[in-house]
Amino acid sequence: MSNSLTVALIQTSLVWENPTENRRLLNDKINAVTTSVDLIVLPEMFTSGFTMNAVEVGETMSGETIKWLKEISREKQTAIVGSLVISENNNYYNRLVCIEPSSHITLYDKRHTFTLAGEHKVYTAGTEKVTFNYKGWKICPLVCYDLRFPVWARNIEDYDLLLYVANWPKVRVNAWDALLKARAIENMSYCVGVNRVGLDGNNYEYSGHSAAYDVLGHRIDSIPENKEATEIVVLEKDHIKKFREKLNFLNDRDEFNLVV
Repeated sequence: MSNSLTVALIQTSLVWENPTENRRLLNDKINAVTTSVDLIVLPEMFTSGFTMNAVEVGETMSGETIKWLKEISREKQTAIVGSLVISENNNYYNRLVCIEPSSHITLYDKRHTFTLAGEHKVYTAGTEKVTFNYKGWKICPLVCYDLRFPVWARNIEDYDLLLYVANWPKVRVNAWDALLKARAIENMSYCVGVNRVGLDGNNYEYSGHSAAYDVLGHRIDSIPENKEATEIVVLEKDHIKKFREKLNFLNDRDEFNLVV
């Protein structure tokens, strides 16, 4: 168990629908992280950008990207998280994966598919909220549009870190900023969000705004907007413990059963 968790946030542009080139570019960015970190966070659909062309870019859980993630994780002795298009049982999923150095994989299929872009017509929505333990930290991973649905993220598991990967467009980035901060405050957990930058194949622009917030909603990073950047933040268990014990807000949370 570790009192601190060192996290690298990789805010990057993506090559449209080109997994091979994205793996190459991200390999360079990961190798440029010379500080020892516990967790590396990549954006949503980091092999392709946010595409509905699942047939073209979809991979399996034994495909090249999963093999690459395992190799990098083992070599760097760090966990790596991000989402990609996965084909499984005649369905396509926007699937978040977290690969640990042991090759253990945690999976989360995006629950809230983005109907405005027709994601629900291409990708099968997940049905299970996931939390996992890594180095003594309980982590809840979610994907992009999930950020708009606070009930799904509600901290009934006493997780320590709420983690979002995204392709969130510039035109609605004010919502991204506000909701990331709100999720940290209402759940009394660290909240980290990693978003992409640049233009995609549909000419949508992304401005990043990747960020990390503490349990009081204070921003603890200095990632620039509109630029590729890698930033390392250190999360502290003592910070969570101090303010949860002092304020006790989670003790007053509503009890409910979520029907999926």
